[in-house]
Amino acid sequence: MATTYSVDPAEPDAPYLLFWQERHLATLTTLRPDGTPHVVPVGVTYDPGARLARVIANNSSAKVRNVLTAGPEGMPAAVCQVDGRRWATLEGRARVRTEPERVAEAERRYAERYGRQPSPNPSRVVIEIALERAMGRG
Repeated sequence: MATTYSVDPAEPDAPYLLFWQERHLATLTTLRPDGTPHVVPVGVTYDPGARLARVIANNSSAKVRNVLTAGPEGMPAAVCQVDGRRWATLEGRARVRTEPERVAEAERRYAERYGRQPSPNPSRVVIEIALERAMGRG
């Protein structure tokens, strides 16, 4: 039976990284202004070299509003994906980025992972999660 284990998010072992390269949807958990969790399905990419998870989003979405409400320091957030008994979670501090080069990089990585280019969206932003912790079971 597989056991739960922690991973250095900057230097994941091969099976953990491979799981994040497979095509899976994930969930993103942010906090509403009242402190309750807001959990939504998302496409997410994992960049251990930059120690980032990236989620592309519309700038008017609840997840973006939640992160923006936290201010410039961002907020704690997590992304998690599941495939049967295998799962992996990345945790850190989320911030909304609007710089065109950051959004383009997030779109490029999304297309690479999910096999399709996201449809054009002039209101697109990227939620970047600066990773502090990673764990999983596989």
